[in-house]
Amino acid sequence: MTDHHHRQTTSAITLLAFACGVAVGNVYFPQAIGPLVASGLGVSPGAAATVVTATQFGYAAGIFLLVPLGDRLRPRRLLVTLLTLTGLGLLAASTAQGLMPLVAASTLVGAATVISPLAGPLAAGLVPAARRGVVSGTLLSGALAGMLLSRAVGGALGDWLGWRAPYVLATALSLTVAALLARLLPALPRAAAAPYPALLAAPLRLLRTEPELRRSCLYQATVFAGFCAVWTAVAQFLTGPVYGMDATAAGLLALVNAATMLCTPVAGRLVDREGSDRVNLVCFLVVGLSAVVLALGGLGGTLGLTALVVGTLLLDIGMQSAMVANQVRIYGLGADVRSRLNTAYMTCVYLGGTVGSWLGARAYGRFGWNGVCALVAALTAVALARHLSGPPCRALVCVEPPATASAKLGEAAAVDDRNRQAHRCATP
Repeated sequence: MTDHHHRQTTSAITLLAFACGVAVGNVYFPQAIGPLVASGLGVSPGAAATVVTATQFGYAAGIFLLVPLGDRLRPRRLLVTLLTLTGLGLLAASTAQGLMPLVAASTLVGAATVISPLAGPLAAGLVPAARRGVVSGTLLSGALAGMLLSRAVGGALGDWLGWRAPYVLATALSLTVAALLARLLPALPRAAAAPYPALLAAPLRLLRTEPELRRSCLYQATVFAGFCAVWTAVAQFLTGPVYGMDATAAGLLALVNAATMLCTPVAGRLVDREGSDRVNLVCFLVVGLSAVVLALGGLGGTLGLTALVVGTLLLDIGMQSAMVANQVRIYGLGADVRSRLNTAYMTCVYLGGTVGSWLGARAYGRFGWNGVCALVAALTAVALARHLSGPPCRALVCVEPPATASAKLGEAAAVDDRNRQAHRCATP
């Protein structure tokens, strides 16, 4: 790789990481302003939580319906179009006069802001296989920065100027990033010419025929469900009678966890060196420990607040590091179908997050904070039990199927033939 090409690649990945941060922030800042939305629109906190659920449901739908287009359309044009639609959806949300219009606009925003799952396969194709873990970690750091900063800024701005202000800021950021991508992202060719129905069908076929894909989906969906359950309930918990804080507190709690941005590149290097399975195991143990620590947050006072900080930090580290491990695993299943593999994976992950948000709000309403912590522990136990039951190819290095085989996924017969031979494994 020449120095010029290396610089171009580094610049493109940096820009994509920034775009991921802005786009992912659109999904997460509503978690910090739920109580403000409830008071501003005159609805219950539980009803206001449907805005978070709608955004995540829209995100899952966008992943399934739009991310496969990354294997067909030119990346720059697709990313710019989606970010522009995101900006328009955020603008509509900022002017909503009732809960249902806000829920509808939030669903549109979630569906259009799928930049991160499109950027991952794109970046993976720009670097050698040995560097995919590091690159995935870099993009995830950008996404994590957006997740954390959006909660912090959204909560503080909402307390200062009202719940509509974070939507206005997010509108400006999304449209600015769209302009930057249009100007600075290289004009890359499209990857395939498969018809759209075939692109939509391919993720379902891949889920049916790729056991490693299904395993990765289960792992991340359960862990992410627990993550979303905590962050959906924590704003209500902090503003409730135990702590009596304002919406800014939830954002500041997320900002404290900014240290996790440094962990994902490290997790990427560990995956490159140790493999995804070992990193997954550590992540499950970390998330399980976080549930225990978070439960101490119910004590209130300084001890409880310290437990919330440490517990959410452990939860973020475990969830984000698991994301790196699982994505690296699925990217090795086929070079020409990474967007479709990522479609299947991320759709399952965000459906898990949607269910987690819904369950988290219900668990908190019925059982309080301890109910949310118990939910996290139960979800993690499901993933850990599957992992310990004997995942395929444990301690093996999976050989990536030939690109010529994966390129035939647009035809059902070729898919079946490929998957009879795919996922060959060999010892190191």
